[in-house]
Amino acid sequence: MKFFSFPLATLEKAIHKRVLTLPSPHREWFTERWAQKPYKKAFVENKAMPLITLVAKGKTLDDAEFAELLQDWEVTFYDAEEEVLRPLIQGDGLLQLMQKNLPPARAEALLAKLTARRPQADAAPSVETPGSQAAEPTID
Repeated sequence: MKFFSFPLATLEKAIHKRVLTLPSPHREWFTERWAQKPYKKAFVENKAMPLITLVAKGKTLDDAEFAELLQDWEVTFYDAEEEVLRPLIQGDGLLQLMQKNLPPARAEALLAKLTARRPQADAAPSVETPGSQAAEPTID
């Protein structure tokens, strides 16, 4: 999804600013990973920049195009990543002008995408044959 050119340094600065205000377990988790170049690059390219693109293009695309882009963006966020990216949608910090005029329904759709988690069956990979069903864990 490469529709919008946004300065990488500005995005990284916004992420860094948000990391400074994260609550304790999220800050340590994210800071540890952010220090690793492969994670940082993947996070920016696959999660943060597409989110910025969806926010920017969400103001002008029609509903069908926006829904298609949102559906094509197949990522799963960890809790700490969600906490870092949430302000980019809600209009915090350096990017406030970009969120201006973003329809509330589209902002809600983006927030829902952030909070959507992979189903439990996907989180723990298992080998299944077609037609078989994995036993669901029970909590006592």
